Amino acid sequence: MSAESDRRAEEFLKISHQFQLGHLVTESFHPVTADLSETAKADTVAGLRQLFEVDEDVVRTYKAFVESGRAKEISATLVEALMAGGNLFFTGCGSTGRLSIQLVSIWRHFWQRQRARGLTLSPSALNWENRAFAAMAGGDFALIKSVEGFEDYTQFGRKQMADYGVGPGDVTFAITEGGETSFVIGTAWEALDKGAKVYFVYNNPDDVLSARVERSRQIIEEPRIEKINLTTAQMGISGSTRMQATTIQQVVLVTILEMTLREIFRRLEPGGPCALDPDAVPGEFLTKLEEMLAILKSDAVCNKLAKLVEMEAKVYRSGKRNNYFAHGLGIDVFTDTTERSPTFCTPPFRRWDDTTAAESWSFLFVPYEDTPKAWEHILKRTPRCIEWTDEEVREMLPPDEADKIIKIVRRIGREDLMKLLIGLDGLEHRPPRPGDSAVAIVAPSEHHAFNTNGAFYRLHLEEARQAGASTGAILFGPEKTVKESAVIASAWNEDAVIVPVPVPQTDFLLNGILRAGVKMLLNAMSTCTMVLLGRVMGNTMIYVVPSNLKLIDRATRYISRLTGLEYKEALYLLHEVMEYVEPRMAADQTYPPVVGLAVIRAREGLSNEEAEKRFWEEIGT
Repeated sequence: MSAESDRRAEEFLKISHQFQLGHLVTESFHPVTADLSETAKADTVAGLRQLFEVDEDVVRTYKAFVESGRAKEISATLVEALMAGGNLFFTGCGSTGRLSIQLVSIWRHFWQRQRARGLTLSPSALNWENRAFAAMAGGDFALIKSVEGFEDYTQFGRKQMADYGVGPGDVTFAITEGGETSFVIGTAWEALDKGAKVYFVYNNPDDVLSARVERSRQIIEEPRIEKINLTTAQMGISGSTRMQATTIQQVVLVTILEMTLREIFRRLEPGGPCALDPDAVPGEFLTKLEEMLAILKSDAVCNKLAKLVEMEAKVYRSGKRNNYFAHGLGIDVFTDTTERSPTFCTPPFRRWDDTTAAESWSFLFVPYEDTPKAWEHILKRTPRCIEWTDEEVREMLPPDEADKIIKIVRRIGREDLMKLLIGLDGLEHRPPRPGDSAVAIVAPSEHHAFNTNGAFYRLHLEEARQAGASTGAILFGPEKTVKESAVIASAWNEDAVIVPVPVPQTDFLLNGILRAGVKMLLNAMSTCTMVLLGRVMGNTMIYVVPSNLKLIDRATRYISRLTGLEYKEALYLLHEVMEYVEPRMAADQTYPPVVGLAVIRAREGLSNEEAEKRFWEEIGT
């Protein structure tokens, strides 16, 4: 215990009523996964099935949204705004920030395909492409590594939107899993103040939010802001809103974009290949989403996916590394891998020149020779990072808080993003080694790169195998295609773990069912892997990293729940442990989970050093 840790605990207590969120549905414990850790350790397939079973909540909520008829109303508003020259904004923090970036990349990729087919319009296809923007807390750097503390500041959300120039005639979807994120609320208020149409997208009941969270109540009761409440139920892992909360937001917003583009093309290119019926989208999307989830829950997928989970868990348990390879689904893989770090206390992606940080358990490479081009491929645009001056930060914050944020801002600029070498130029810094693994994530149109000798996926999996690494692949596409590719793979790599995932075929312009299926599968795979590694107790994320005010509350509640300490006692203990591990956290070095360390200290009366030694002994590393 120190005076500084006590001071920080006391500072949190002064504002804790704004961030004590244990009453929210998204922070509660799902009955289906109550015994997930025990189930998955005994039977990986059964653990995966529990996680996919919780995704049924997404389908039920989506069905209710379809039946409400709101998709048509919202799409009509967006169509009129865009036809009049307005811009489209998605805003978010953490998982919803990555969703915002993904939605814009999907939008831009669609228009890039139209340009590639020679489409001429007025305004041009390039003009349409450039009218969608993503404001994520922490900027584009946060796609790859969580940016500490940004979500706690309403003024940061306002500034990022002001920097983008939101204004009259624009439409903003402010997306927050819980409905209480200060940054996202700030983006909503800024857009409203500047004359934009604002939709607030969230996942907790209005009455619960309004009764307990003042900033949420103000938004919910503001008549000029239209609400899209997508409450499903509890998450598969308590508080892990990267899962079902963000999945339902993804499918709803992709539905709206799909309908919007179809209607725009009925006006701009009547009879053209994109001028499809917008009203058919919600019903067909529901049917295909049900089919997609049934496929994920099937024996054929779960049995193979379990082997991949067990392979990765073995690699990480042995202190080895995994490299993912992806192309069209690169942003989907990034989203999942990034979110593992704050959820399960795994090392984030490491800058190539940082030799002191812990090496990332997983990394991603895409088939572009140099990293700048690779990032443009992932984002479908030039990266846009936070480049605020010290003076700009100081104008928004008190001196002590400003000093902390200035240090963070200096490490999340474009230059820092380019040090994450995701192009082929990064392979020399992370070559496959004995005991490592390499996994390809193959999109429906990319099977030639998996089946052809010397092509991207096959080349790097064969190099990994020859280096003594385990290999695997997840193959998405039509049923016939994925089965044929699995057979071909068995001929050139009989030891590889191949997971064929048939994707229901549709005429959707944005491949929404594929994106939903990829997300649900990757979420379940990475979560189950961490369960096997002991990073979940029941369905409690005991390795949560308390990097913002909401997560400080969550960690405190978990310590209280697991030790019987009162909330205040647990909070003071948490801050003592945080003070102990923070130097390693700041340097991206390996450190023990603060919740686990605090629980051992409370139960056994040990010091931080003694508790850490006991912790590593207990998990066998």
